[in-house]
Order: sequence, then C-alpha cells, then structure tokens
Amino acid sequence: MMDNRWHIKHWSHELTFKRPAGTSRGVMLSKPAYFIEVACEGFKGQGECGLLPGLSIDDSPQYPLQLAEFCQAIDALGAEQWLAWADSGQISPNFLHAWRLWPSMVFALEQTLLSFVDSRNGGSGQQLFDNPFSQRSKGIPINGLIWMGDADHMTQEAEARLSEGFTCLKMKVGAIDFQQEMAQLTQLRRRFSSQELELRVDANGAFTKANAAEAMDALLTLDLHSIEQPSAPTDIDLLAELSANHDLPIALDESLIGRHDSRTRDALLDAVKPAYIVLKPSLVGGFASAEDWIHRANKRGIAYWVTSALESSMGLNAIAQWAAQLEGLSGYQGLGTGSIYQNNLPSLTKVQSGELWQR
Repeated sequence: MMDNRWHIKHWSHELTFKRPAGTSRGVMLSKPAYFIEVACEGFKGQGECGLLPGLSIDDSPQYPLQLAEFCQAIDALGAEQWLAWADSGQISPNFLHAWRLWPSMVFALEQTLLSFVDSRNGGSGQQLFDNPFSQRSKGIPINGLIWMGDADHMTQEAEARLSEGFTCLKMKVGAIDFQQEMAQLTQLRRRFSSQELELRVDANGAFTKANAAEAMDALLTLDLHSIEQPSAPTDIDLLAELSANHDLPIALDESLIGRHDSRTRDALLDAVKPAYIVLKPSLVGGFASAEDWIHRANKRGIAYWVTSALESSMGLNAIAQWAAQLEGLSGYQGLGTGSIYQNNLPSLTKVQSGELWQR
C-alpha cells in the first residue's frame, strides 16, 4: 500500500516541434522530456530532466531504466532525509557526487527540492527563487535565435526576431554553407551597427584546423560579439590556439560538458583562456555545478551567460529564475521561449520586446 506521506514518481512526455528544427546534429522532429515528482507530508515538488539527445553526456538507451533507479535512490533516503534537505535548501554533496554522470537528473532533483520548498511555504511550487524576475517586476534580456535552414528560411527567421523586438541575434554557422551564412550576417550588419544590433554566432564545433582561422578572420569583419565553440569540444589545443591568436572572442559551450571535477575544469579554462563560458544547467549537472563553473571563471576574469537547452516550460522557468538570481549576470542570455513546441506544458514565461518575463 502506498504511503500517502511520502512517494516519488517519474514520467515522460515527447515534445513535438511545430516545424522541423535544424541543428548542427541534424534535424529534430521531437525531443523526449522526463520529469520527477517528490511528495511528502501533503506537499510536492516537480522537476524536469533536461536531456538533449546527441549532446547530453547521459543520453543513453537505458535512460528510462536509469531514471527509475535514480528515483529509487531518492526513495531509499526516506522522508526524514528529504525534509532535512528542504530545511537546509541543499541536497547532500555526497548524493550529487554519486550521480554526477547523470547531470540531467541532478538538475531535475534540484528543481524538485526548490519546488517542494515553495509548495511547503504556501506557493504553487513554481517560484523556485525569490527575485525581481520571479516576482514579475523585471525581465531578462535574451537573444533571438535564427534557426538553421536555407537562405530564405534564415532571412525569414531574422526578420521575425527583429519584428519581435530583439536587439541581439544568434546564428549557427559552419554546418550548412559558410558563404551563405556570411551573406546573411553581412546583410544584417549592413542594416544595423553593433550598437543597434548585437550579433553572436555558434559553430557547435564545426571548424577544423584546416578552416577555423580563415573562418574566424572572415567573421571578425562583422563586428560580432563572440563565437561559441568554434572547434570540437575535445580539441583543446586548437581552441587554445584560436583563443590566443584571433581577436574574435571565444565562448566555450560543449567543452564544459562531462567535466565533473575541479582538476579538469581548471585545466580547460587555463589552457583555452576563453572570453566567455556558456552555462546550460541541464548539461553541466544543475545549478550548483554551474555555479562552480562561474566561481572558477570569475577567478580568471572569464565572463559567462546562461542558456537553456530545449527544455519544456518547466525547465525553462527554473533556469530563468536561477539566472536572475546570479549576482554577476549581465548582457543577453540564451533562454529559449518554448514556443517551438506544439505540445509544451502550460507556459510559465513570455517574451516582451526581446526580454523574457514571468507570466
């Protein structure tokens, strides 16, 4: 018989894109989403496992079975331990360390605990942090994303983002035709100066030693803010060379994934010396892990921004509230709106004039 005082469950939901989503890893028609819930003493908390196929280090055919085992591990702790975590607002570091190879699940557990605390305090379980954003008094400036496609599609995407009031656009480069991508960016820069429109590009590791320097030299002429992950995440030597020898600021994204300990994190930052790091809590192991990256980056004078990773509205809400809590947050964040899905969960955020707001 189920104990109504204490139970844990998990479930899945296949998010379907309104239109095929072109990414550097191919075209996506749908994306799996997984969720967990912990209920205790009449209160409950929920969280989303932000799994991104082809990119998450914990992407595995065995994921559903592993998620069940994860929930069993939480269940084994019992209500008393859960309430102790809720009282302290912190999950045991030993538990987080034990599950570090499943970062999306750790991310979900952090959300679930925060959601539970809000529920126990009389809230809806949706206010995970207390700040101007979560209180609906301040928005977060975000970049508008130009989805990959042919020239006409990318032009339409750019025009749509501009009409929606975005003053920062981000475009993928290196995956289709670089000259076509350059033409798109050049057209935008001719229309708007860097003071009027910030342009960012993301190569998702597309460039190699044979073409990276030439591509970055060409992009440099467009007065861009930065380039994310110009070469493969594991090609540290090339990333370091590009960072040292080219004026276009580099941001590390995928290179952060799978680096769980202080030694490998410090080694990456010291070798590459990027201008920025891009933090996706779903992929780097949750909020505490992302804050550890921030701490190490701050010590080296490296800036950062926060990005979502195609989560549902639940995960996006959590990431946005956490980002708004960060003291050093500045500039435009990469927080998607969730409007790309035709069967998303009820929306908890909205976009107004290029800013993300709580509904």
